[in-house]
Amino acid sequence: MQASLKAIPFSFHRPPRFYYLLSSHSFSPFLLTSTNSPFSSSPSSSSSSQWFGFLRHAISSSDLRLGKCTHARILTSEENPERFLINNLITMYSKCGSLTHARRVFDKMPERDLVSWNSILAAYAQSYEHVIDSTEEGFVLFRSLRQNVVFTSRMTLAPLLKLCLCSGYVWASEAVHGYACKIGLDSDEFVAGALVNIYLKFGKVKEGRVLFEEMPGRDVVLWNLMLKAYLDMGFKEEAVELSSAFHKSGLHPNGITLRLLDRVSGDDSEGRQVNGNDASEIRSKNQILTKYLQGSQYSSLLQCFADMVDSNLECDSVTFVLVLSTAVRLDSLALGKQVHSMALKLGFDLMLTVANSLINMYCKLRKVGYARTVFNSMSERDSISWNSVISGFAQSGLEVEAVCLFMELLRCGLTPDHYTLTSVLKATSSLSLNKQVHVHAIKTNNVGDSFVSTALIDAYSRNKCMKEAEVLFSRNSFDLVACNAMMSGYTQSNDGDKTLKLFALMHKQGDRSDDFTLATVVKTCGSLFAMNQGKQVHAYAIKSGYNLDLWVSSGVLDMYVKCGDMKAAHVAFNCIAAPDDVAWTTMISGCIENGEEERAFHVYSQMRLMGVLPDEFTIATLAKASSCLTALEQGRQIHANALKLNCSGDPFVGTSLVDMYAKCGSIDDAFSLFKRIEMRNIAAWNAMLVGLAQHGEGKEALHLFEQMRSLGIKPDKVTFIGVLSACSHSGLVSEAYKQIKSMDRDYGIKPEIEHYSCLADALGRAGLVREAEKLIESMSLEASASMYRALLAACRVQGDTETGKRVATKLLELEPSDSSAYVLLSNMYAAASKWTEVKLARTMMRGQNVKKDPGFSWIEVKNKIHLFVVDDRSNPQAELIYRKVKDVIRDIKQEGYVPETDYTLVDVEEEEKERALYYHSEKLAVAFGLMSTPPATPIRVIKNLRVCGDCHNAMKYIAKVYGREIVLRDANRFHRFKDGKCSCGDFW
Repeated sequence: MQASLKAIPFSFHRPPRFYYLLSSHSFSPFLLTSTNSPFSSSPSSSSSSQWFGFLRHAISSSDLRLGKCTHARILTSEENPERFLINNLITMYSKCGSLTHARRVFDKMPERDLVSWNSILAAYAQSYEHVIDSTEEGFVLFRSLRQNVVFTSRMTLAPLLKLCLCSGYVWASEAVHGYACKIGLDSDEFVAGALVNIYLKFGKVKEGRVLFEEMPGRDVVLWNLMLKAYLDMGFKEEAVELSSAFHKSGLHPNGITLRLLDRVSGDDSEGRQVNGNDASEIRSKNQILTKYLQGSQYSSLLQCFADMVDSNLECDSVTFVLVLSTAVRLDSLALGKQVHSMALKLGFDLMLTVANSLINMYCKLRKVGYARTVFNSMSERDSISWNSVISGFAQSGLEVEAVCLFMELLRCGLTPDHYTLTSVLKATSSLSLNKQVHVHAIKTNNVGDSFVSTALIDAYSRNKCMKEAEVLFSRNSFDLVACNAMMSGYTQSNDGDKTLKLFALMHKQGDRSDDFTLATVVKTCGSLFAMNQGKQVHAYAIKSGYNLDLWVSSGVLDMYVKCGDMKAAHVAFNCIAAPDDVAWTTMISGCIENGEEERAFHVYSQMRLMGVLPDEFTIATLAKASSCLTALEQGRQIHANALKLNCSGDPFVGTSLVDMYAKCGSIDDAFSLFKRIEMRNIAAWNAMLVGLAQHGEGKEALHLFEQMRSLGIKPDKVTFIGVLSACSHSGLVSEAYKQIKSMDRDYGIKPEIEHYSCLADALGRAGLVREAEKLIESMSLEASASMYRALLAACRVQGDTETGKRVATKLLELEPSDSSAYVLLSNMYAAASKWTEVKLARTMMRGQNVKKDPGFSWIEVKNKIHLFVVDDRSNPQAELIYRKVKDVIRDIKQEGYVPETDYTLVDVEEEEKERALYYHSEKLAVAFGLMSTPPATPIRVIKNLRVCGDCHNAMKYIAKVYGREIVLRDANRFHRFKDGKCSCGDFW
């Protein structure tokens, strides 16, 4: 508990943490509502500009995941998002290649301006769905635009003209041309240039030339288009005339112009010289570039390429392919973009091999949006083009887009090969889609291919369809990748025994395992608590050298943690040369799961000293450790760390912190933090509900439950445990009955034993012990020991020895070694002064060799725990503490406190009974708190057993006399004493 936490420097920078929303839950932002929660903070005036920055980043980087996350945050934080934000959402989805999402945003807009219409038209023009129905839908949108918006601009015509070009409809282009003339945009350079390009592409050279001549300004690109059109159509004379006019225009020719002028002059041979350089020299340079690439001499390759450019030596397609491969190996997007720009300038981007290399480069550098743009601009595509872009989307986690591309490939009448099918199978998470791809593999005779069969096995395994996977596995060769897929599937399907059997078979046949194999198998051992097998796998990993692999070593660590061998876990952890945040968090989590919470904080301190930054799971795990230790100050430090790391807004972290504050006795802090969580999941609501219930705030808990339902959040089983606990701790019996009936009737949730336990507890606390007993007997479920234990405690409070004896008998039948049953029975008899029965109960306890858990209380002062037991004098300040207790008893007696000697459960004189009450462990702890903490600060005490009635009464007087708030957590709940009252309302 004394482990100190290092402060995290404010200068640490982290990227936006929106991605976590999609890593843990897959959702569509269109399913979210914009209804503000009463707990939400009002949106700030700067929020729109904040989201705008994220959207622009998503647009510039074609990052669909970031765009979706930003959309979700806009919906949850903005009641009425500004129109310019919605317009940018449409643009973002368009640039990221998701027309479906862009159209949904557009359709849901309450008001649209011209920018909105232009954005959605641009989305259709830029979309990859260049099939007739989508193009025609774009035209339908334009007709709707003309009906709703009077004014249009060149930005409206730009996407419309692109749609015309994609559609292949001449009449559509002529109609748009007429509309441009009508609104006076036919003389606009951009519009006129686009129309010239369309007419030339459709073979309407004459119409294109007319427009070309009418244009006030013409750039080199337009001249090149006209020259190429004449040459491609075989109009040599017109080309000569146009080339002469170009020379007179005063424009400077570029590389494309020079090649076109060569064709006009008739010099179009393969071995022609360009700028005095022979083609053989280019081939020689390419051979040098190839050797550099094969030898990984990237600096030399780039220098050679730069020399070629500086010496005006013309590059060819091979040159571009080699340099683009270098950009991939160097992971240099900047280099790739420069080469792409050069290819565009020289016209090589239209060549199939260069375009395919560009797609491959952008996909490998995780810029699939750019790859999609290149793919869309290709006039000719081969199987490599399709496979590259489909694989790129699949590897980037854009499953829907990859599948849509595959469907487009099929609509184009193309036949997928084994590479296509393998890529699509990696992308499809839906079982029905996997089966459809399987059918295509059979139809195209690719199902026998080892790559396809292994991908099918993996796809079925991921969907836990192990029977189908086993059929495929039995029909194909026994290779490592297929075995790994099968073992992973068995593990995910909770059939770990088959994983171990397959691994044993592999080992018996002499097949070598890899890191994936060992990581999967050791994970299975942890899930099965099979430590002996896990140790064997660990030994095999050491023997084969894979123990140094971080993935395998982390799996070994996790296995030891799950099997409860923390000594072996510490050894395994210390053998990891450079543990990452996952390994550190596994170690921290393992300490907590195995009751070593204090050590968890020590490991965290080491983690920070090593310079490893925690993630959201680490912070949440440490918050749990604070909850287990009820270490409020440690929890506050963890919260501070979360704020510095900018992850306190994470739902998982926020929920853990809410739970921590509630369990550490600071319900106000818990509620304050709960209200600041922007995106509350069901776990956050449950944590707050249970926290309020444990603190006796029954009405507040029920009010929160009603707010939760009004927001459309569906409660689960845990929610109703919190609600019923609130009823129990607040004496709301009729409300408890009402809620337990509502579970099945309104939400289809069958009450389980935990819910009936809460109801029985509510009845017992309200003094209805006989009714609680009848409830237990009438249940269709088998009663648990906890139900009888709670009812026996109620019998003790109510003094119902007859019912208590029956309940104790049933409790001891279930758990003969339960010390609390004997203690409660003995105390009940003692309260009734039945000393013979007390002696009999204690004799029975000794006969069963059952020992009573000693009662103790503790308080944390200045990060140090101080423990007290009844009549404890081990504390160095014992004399001062006992003197303080006497003073406290004197002061509260003057206020009206009368010792309740019924709670002295021994047969002694009345005066001796009073003295025994004075030095209960919780009174000693509170007295120490009064001595050691500043006035007016809360005193928080933890007790391992239930607080006795006299101490409960005394605490109310102490809180009133000394003006202090006392929070006492006993074995059942929290008691918050303030101004002479307790939050439990005397129901405990």
